Amino acid sequence: MRRIIIFPALLFSCTIIIAGFRTDLTAPANNPIGLLAPPEGGTKPTPNHILFKSEINPPSGGQGGSAGRQAHVGVKPIRIGLLIQNSSSVEAKNGAEMAIAEANKNGGFNGRKFELVVKSMEGPWGTGSKQAVDMIFNDGVIAIVGSHDGRNAHLVEQATTKANVTFLSAWSGDPTLSQAFTPWFFNCVPNDNQQADILIQEMKRKKFGKGAIVADDDYDANSAFKSFVRRSAEVESAKPVTIKIDKSDRDMSETARIIGKMDTDCLILFTEPAVSDKIISELFKMKISLPVYGPLSLLCENSPLYSYTDVSANLLLLSSGEWYMRGKSEFAAGYHEKFGSYPGASAAYVFDAMMVMINAVKASGADRERIHKAMMETDYRGVTGTIKFDEKGNRISPVIRVE
Repeated sequence: MRRIIIFPALLFSCTIIIAGFRTDLTAPANNPIGLLAPPEGGTKPTPNHILFKSEINPPSGGQGGSAGRQAHVGVKPIRIGLLIQNSSSVEAKNGAEMAIAEANKNGGFNGRKFELVVKSMEGPWGTGSKQAVDMIFNDGVIAIVGSHDGRNAHLVEQATTKANVTFLSAWSGDPTLSQAFTPWFFNCVPNDNQQADILIQEMKRKKFGKGAIVADDDYDANSAFKSFVRRSAEVESAKPVTIKIDKSDRDMSETARIIGKMDTDCLILFTEPAVSDKIISELFKMKISLPVYGPLSLLCENSPLYSYTDVSANLLLLSSGEWYMRGKSEFAAGYHEKFGSYPGASAAYVFDAMMVMINAVKASGADRERIHKAMMETDYRGVTGTIKFDEKGNRISPVIRVE
């Protein structure tokens, strides 16, 4: 009987020793794909994005990105998840990879490297929740960063709250995300209320007497629109005339014609970026020149509004730091050197979000249950400015335009 017990034990030990010398267990290197456009121009999705999609959800567990992959079998990496809107969100992935690479260049944490797990939220309603759950229970991430719209952010918030996992939003400005009063949610982007306050201040500073708003039913744009209207009423600011888009106006020529007949000093667009692009284009054809403003969501990845220099400058009123200034930003220069293009807003905010999360992981001793407490102590000077959080997880640092 003793021989029967000992033999399997010896066989198991030999198996472990042999496995320890295998060199084919290292994950293959992943070549980064640079398909981004600088703030001056928007690059349209290309067929190469199909390659990127396959990288996000490979059959072997859904990891995307090469940053932080482990060459040493037996050393457990610290995995941080990144949820992106769709497979064309290359910019967000690139920003996260830069942060992970920087952390690993500095030694990781206690001999452990950081590893990025990326999943796309494409698919039917509810996919966002499923991807978050998969990350937590199948991929074993210690925390999650999100670069996606507010609708998906609510799904991720619900999943992470139930699992007691910290979630840091790096794009949605929906202020209702923090109204759930969960200790697991944080946002490194100024929320829609904060953005509205900045826009209202700008209207007063420029002494605009009359303004016009164009709004559609895009989730993020509609959230920003509601905040702007509510905040304007609270401070008794002048109420711009609102134009609700008629969906039959596909090329926005009729909307532009209505704007042209109005006596307005400025235009505020609460629409999806493609719609704003059509409106601005039609106004240009009509030789109508107006200062154009809108929420930060208009500067999403691949946004055509980057090609309008004056418009993008006005939208950057809502951001801070120097990430968009090629001559001053080390981040922009490093991004360009690595990916062959300059970063947009989503890359900058994801980079900062990932750096904040990495610092919190270190401060918590890589204890998943304590990360949210470490996040409350955040005081980080990032490429988008100083990041601190209030008791609800909102970013509280002032947004200052760098001239």
